Amino acid sequence: MDESAKSNVCSAVYRQFPELRGENPSVKSIPGGKFQLIFHGKAQAADGKTISRTVRVTADEKGKVLKLTTSR
Repeated sequence: MDESAKSNVCSAVYRQFPELRGENPSVKSIPGGKFQLIFHGKAQAADGKTISRTVRVTADEKGKVLKLTTSR
């Protein structure tokens, strides 16, 4: 995955999850010419506690987001 495609995916994730801004994802190639990017970060809950957040993105080689999932 080239840098421009990676930055397209990152900006889409940062728009939806601003608490992940600045986190560098790990990139893994998966079958079918797709890539999986995994972001790890922490978010602040309403009661002040810290919640860890993981966002997994499946994208094509051009940087188009095909699937996005999140977990806590």
